[in-house]
Amino acid sequence: MKAKSLQELQPLRQALAQAAARAEAERQRRLELERRRRAEQTLFQDYVGEVLPLRSASNQCWQPPEPPPPEPMQFVLDEQRVLHEAMSDAFDVSTLLDVDDQLSFRRPGIGTEVTHKLRGGQWSIQRQLDLHGLRVDEAREALGQFIRLSHRTGLRCVRVVHGKGLGSPGKTPVLKGRVQSWLVQKKEVLAFVQARPAEGGAGALVVLLQPSKRWVPGG
Repeated sequence: MKAKSLQELQPLRQALAQAAARAEAERQRRLELERRRRAEQTLFQDYVGEVLPLRSASNQCWQPPEPPPPEPMQFVLDEQRVLHEAMSDAFDVSTLLDVDDQLSFRRPGIGTEVTHKLRGGQWSIQRQLDLHGLRVDEAREALGQFIRLSHRTGLRCVRVVHGKGLGSPGKTPVLKGRVQSWLVQKKEVLAFVQARPAEGGAGALVVLLQPSKRWVPGG
């Protein structure tokens, strides 16, 4: 009976050994998977090495990018408007000038007392433009910018020096008539007269500008 019992137990022992082997293999497989998982979790740290954390999360802040500077749209529009208001050399100013020895100018609605005050120096000259040595195109552009900026900044009385033409062929002023014509075409100009002898005489004009919207009386 004992021999028979031992023979019957042999397959059972083999089955138990095979089951133990399978369990061990499964345990080794699980250990290998866990090792790989941990290796993947620390892959970045192992690659970059030791790092230092920030001292305090409260010190962290996000700086938004600086916005681009605003486009000066009003300036661009003004410049475009100026291009459409270019001063013409073909403009006949002679019929608009006062018939006197100095050919002064005043817009409709401006009384003669205004030009009398300009001639008498009762308006203080606040800025001056000298066109000596400029070609006609250069002088036209310079005068347009000068009048526009003077008016924009609230100036009322300016002087424009166009020269007496003493150095030009025929000793005749090249720019005098053109400057008068250009000024008449500028809506910022209310009146102008020939400068007094001490301020340039026949080689310059004293110009009265319209009040600017930004201009404060007495300011």
